[in-house]
Amino acid sequence: MQYRNLGRSGLVVSRICLGGNSWGAAGRRTWAAFDAAASRPFFKRALDLGINFFDTADVYNQGASEEAIGAGLIGSVARDELVITTKVGHMMADRPNRSGLGRKHLIASIDASLARLKTDYVDVYMVHRFDPITPVEEIVCALADIVRSGKARYLAASTMRATQFARLQLFARANDLPPFIAMQNLYNLLYREEEREMIPFCREEGVGLSPYSPLARGVLSGPRTAGSNALTERAREDKAALRYQSEAGRTIIERATAIAEAHGATPAQVALAWLLHKDGLVAPVVGTTRLEQIDAAAGSVDLALSPAEIASLEEPYQTVPATL
Repeated sequence: MQYRNLGRSGLVVSRICLGGNSWGAAGRRTWAAFDAAASRPFFKRALDLGINFFDTADVYNQGASEEAIGAGLIGSVARDELVITTKVGHMMADRPNRSGLGRKHLIASIDASLARLKTDYVDVYMVHRFDPITPVEEIVCALADIVRSGKARYLAASTMRATQFARLQLFARANDLPPFIAMQNLYNLLYREEEREMIPFCREEGVGLSPYSPLARGVLSGPRTAGSNALTERAREDKAALRYQSEAGRTIIERATAIAEAHGATPAQVALAWLLHKDGLVAPVVGTTRLEQIDAAAGSVDLALSPAEIASLEEPYQTVPATL
C-alpha cells in the first residue's frame, strides 16, 4: 500500500479509502445486506492490505454504519493506526434541528457520532453538503469549536459548488480557524465536471481530493448496457447509475477494458488507477460488497498507466449535467 498526506496537512492516509455506505445496510438495500457482524471481515481484509482510511456518515443507514465501525473496527487495532472520517448535514429525522449545519445540530451530531463509533474523536469531520440557510460564520466557527474540543482532528467537505466551498474555506483562513483539508466530490472517468472549478480550487488551496463513486456506481467495472443483465445489482437498483449510460460512456468502458487486458488487470482497477494518477488526488473512496473487491482496489495503487493510455481514456468524454 502507498500512503499520502491528506491535502496540506500532516495526516497520512492510505491511497485507498474504504467507504461505509454498505455497512449496517441489512434490510435496507438488496445490494448491500451487511449487519455489523458481516462487516468485520471487510475491516480485517482492509487492514491486512495496509488500508488505514475509512469513511462513513451519520446518515448512512441512519447511524448503523457508524455503529458497525464501533463494533467491528474500533478496538481491533490501536486507534492511532486508523483514520476515521464521518459526515454531518443530511437529515437524521424530520424534526427541527436534526439536519443542516447549524451550531446546535453540529454539536449534537458529533457527540452522537462518537457514541455510535465508540471513540473519543474522529480524524476528519466532514460537511456532507453545503447548508444555504445557516450563515457561513456560524458553520465554520462551530466546526472550529469541535476541533478545539478534541472531538475532531481535521475538517473536510463533500459535494457542493466551488463557490460554496470557497466561502467556507476562505472564511476559515481569513479568521485563523482550522481550514478544510479534503474534498470528497463526485469524480470518475464518466463524470469529470469537477475539473472545471472545484478541482482547480482545491489544488490552489492544497485541499486533498478523495472522490466518492470512483467506479460510477459499478458501471466502470466492465462492459454493460442499460438493458444488459451484466449490470450490477446496485446499478439496476440505483437510479443515479442511469446518468452513466451513454455512447461516450460505453466507449470509455470499452477502452478501459482493453487497457485492463493489456495489463492483466480489471476495468475497475484501470478506472481507479486513472484517478490515482491525477494531481492532488489522494485516495478514492471505494465501496465494496465482496472481499475480493478490496483486494482489487488495493492492487490498483500499483497499476501504472502511460500518458497515451490516459489520453485514450479521456478523449471520448462528453460534458454531462452537473450533479450536486
